Amino acid sequence: MSDIVRIDTNQRMSRVVKAAGLVFIGGQTSADQTPDIKRQTASVLEKIDGYLDKAGIDRTRLVSAQVWVANIERDFAGMNEVWDAWVPEGCAPTRATVQAQLASPALLVEIAVVAAS
Repeated sequence: MSDIVRIDTNQRMSRVVKAAGLVFIGGQTSADQTPDIKRQTASVLEKIDGYLDKAGIDRTRLVSAQVWVANIERDFAGMNEVWDAWVPEGCAPTRATVQAQLASPALLVEIAVVAAS
């Protein structure tokens, strides 16, 4: 049985869990809650980069992503523009994107990723 490492843990959740050769980064939202999907997406991806770094890896190790967008019709293209610039060429993970009601009306996007360690 492999060790499980938890990073930035509290009673409710861990921001990162390393287990079985994978790194799981829970859903991240933007600290900047301005009504701009591109800025919120960039903020989320910056947070994910920080957690990848804490786990000792980078975005070339991504294997899966889940994206929730509050208004997919309005914001899908803008989110994808930032996402596409962030994902290294040749390293795109599998991805699912859906529209969802997020925890706060000001939030436009939430992203969770899984990476190989």
